Amino acid sequence: MEKTYYDPADLKKFGKIVEWSEELGNSFFEYYGKVFEEGSLSAREKSLIALAVSHAVQCPYCIDAYTGDGLKRGITKEEMMEAVHVTAAIKSGAALVHGVQMMNKYKKLSM
Repeated sequence: MEKTYYDPADLKKFGKIVEWSEELGNSFFEYYGKVFEEGSLSAREKSLIALAVSHAVQCPYCIDAYTGDGLKRGITKEEMMEAVHVTAAIKSGAALVHGVQMMNKYKKLSM
């Protein structure tokens, strides 16, 4: 495998952030664990949401983690890809809707 800045092995080191900031690290992991507990949304639904958000924020570690988690929870490759397309649609829509701001500014400046 070609060496890149992103090292998949680093995902396993994530828990070590507690070593450098115990109180904040533990608080984060406690919160994180609570978020992913069963609630109004199932753990499976939360995993699929996390996979989509992982693509939105472009976190390769998260993509790896939630692809694996999704497989364990029975999420199909079709469901995963559909979630990625939802992400792409929202991100592109967000970029395009900001075109209205540009149009408004252009009209104001060109008067």
